[in-house]
Amino acid sequence: MGEMFLRPGTPDDDNREYLPEKIKGSDIVVNENGNNSQPYPPLLKECHGVIADELEDEWYVYVPESYDPTKKTPLVVSLHGGMMTGWGQAIYTSWTLAADRDGFIVLFPNANYQRFWQVQWGTWEMDPEIRTPGSMEGEPPGVKACPENVEDNHDIKMILGLIDLMKQTYNIDEGRIFMQGMSMGNMMTGLFARNFGHLLAGAAGSGAAAFLSLVFTKDGKIINRGGPLAIWQSRPEKNDIPPGRDIEKKVHKYNRLYWMRINQCDPIPQISIQGENNLAFYTGKKADMVYYDIKNRDHGQTFDDAVLVWDYLFSGVRRESDGTIVRIQPARERKGDAFAFAITTGSDKMWFHNSVQEMSGPTLLWNKMKYHGLDGGQKIRGQYHMMPLSALAKVFDARLDYSEHHLVARMRLSDGRAIQFARGSIGCVIDNSLVQMYCEALDRSGELYVSAEWFAEYLCGMHVSECEDVVYVTDHANKLSANMADLIKDLLMGTIVPDHYEQMLEEK
Repeated sequence: MGEMFLRPGTPDDDNREYLPEKIKGSDIVVNENGNNSQPYPPLLKECHGVIADELEDEWYVYVPESYDPTKKTPLVVSLHGGMMTGWGQAIYTSWTLAADRDGFIVLFPNANYQRFWQVQWGTWEMDPEIRTPGSMEGEPPGVKACPENVEDNHDIKMILGLIDLMKQTYNIDEGRIFMQGMSMGNMMTGLFARNFGHLLAGAAGSGAAAFLSLVFTKDGKIINRGGPLAIWQSRPEKNDIPPGRDIEKKVHKYNRLYWMRINQCDPIPQISIQGENNLAFYTGKKADMVYYDIKNRDHGQTFDDAVLVWDYLFSGVRRESDGTIVRIQPARERKGDAFAFAITTGSDKMWFHNSVQEMSGPTLLWNKMKYHGLDGGQKIRGQYHMMPLSALAKVFDARLDYSEHHLVARMRLSDGRAIQFARGSIGCVIDNSLVQMYCEALDRSGELYVSAEWFAEYLCGMHVSECEDVVYVTDHANKLSANMADLIKDLLMGTIVPDHYEQMLEEK
């Protein structure tokens, strides 16, 4: 294994051009929320040539110093976003750093059509009759469905030709060819994967999800001829494409379902939230999938996105000569948090031990009130998620005993502390000392309910984050993101797949 080394750069914080041309060949770095750059890699090679259609194309190749022509070497094809370039994608990602460490080659092609990939032939069709009814929320007017003659797309032909050229020039491991793209490059990666996925071992995309009319027919059938493929989907929390939270959530969900169906994934993932990184790992019978959301990140790709894709997925997969996708040892193990639980209002389920488990009653959202003045004015001074004591006892391995009428509860924590709760009291007794909770204990259906936030934070020293009415608790720092909250809510509300999912099982 080689060394991953960060070179110092000259900050250019005052420059807000989309792709400052003066960065090329310099040590300038640009940082923003979603895209961060490194100094221009000295080993990045610019290439030109005619690959298809008698058109001259441009591409960039990064070959690490460790490359050994006698050894089979993986290849990553990384596609830039709209209005970007191949060299822009090289500096706005960490692919070259990962290549230095792990010894693979990276190809950064340029889109031929004015820096825009020909995902829909370079233009939007303006005839509204072409639109796909029922799957067009948030899409630009007149989006085409995926063309049948995708082989005529110049950029597709150029990418196919460049892969062949790389195999002729370098000792490429044909079982370990991967593709990744950002924004419009993600759209092109998806188009390639849906049609030529059999040539890849894995594909990854950052930014916007695919328009639903490109992945499903009018009657909801899957559009795919590339077959199973190890998939990574990065969805920054503040992506806002398509605009509107409900529409965005639907598009994300159906993009997950698309590859879950093709790869025959278990609908229950393992979930790991480390700081701002929110990861869901799906295991498939034919190939695996990773869903990745980044808290407080705008449209784009984080600087470590490429390293995460490689470490968690690409490093641990290959395509055999018979076409099957097989797992090999990844650089980082895909597993959920060792300790974590999650709840959401209205669900009598909780997420615990990376599985959905029953509770004695549903989570309640409760307001702590401040009443004041002779006229009975009131203000909300806190809002908390209340859950049954029996569920908290299960999570934290505590012993729970109720009084005859279930209005008083005594709990013994695993560390020996003794706690007593009473209906309607905001106080509890801990080892014979009175402690005020965030809000009063409630009596619901023969159970006492207390604030999950208070119990986890105050009693157990856990890290608690809340987003879109989902509470996530771990023994390490976590910041639950909006898209992961939506995924967890589906798990807890039993809405992982739509009612008509069975009708989507047939592929076009």
